[in-house]
Amino acid sequence: MDLVRIYECLCDRTRLRILNLLAAGPLCVYHLQAGLAEPQVKISKHLAYLKARGLVTARREGSWMVYRLPAKVSRELQANLACLQDCAAEDAVFRRDRARLARLAPAVPKAGVRAGLRTTSRPR
Repeated sequence: MDLVRIYECLCDRTRLRILNLLAAGPLCVYHLQAGLAEPQVKISKHLAYLKARGLVTARREGSWMVYRLPAKVSRELQANLACLQDCAAEDAVFRRDRARLARLAPAVPKAGVRAGLRTTSRPR
């Protein structure tokens, strides 16, 4: 993967926050929206940007679209994601995102994405 492409993706705070949450495992748009406390349209726009550049993959699970980091990542991307995790651990915004997502723990897929999403319902 081209290093410039990686840095183009990493130069936006929202995309960094999305990648930080996806580092813990696959998530659907709803979980990312709740974790980041941002509008769905904003999250979807950034996910489309990341997907088009190969930094995330997506798979349909019923009526949900589940996003994750790619199974095989380049050495450059792996190094940058590791750096992101180190830096995010010391940043209040990134810690808050993780805490919000942790409060959704029963609804966030853990063992199996399909099983977790089947039991998840959106709050009204």
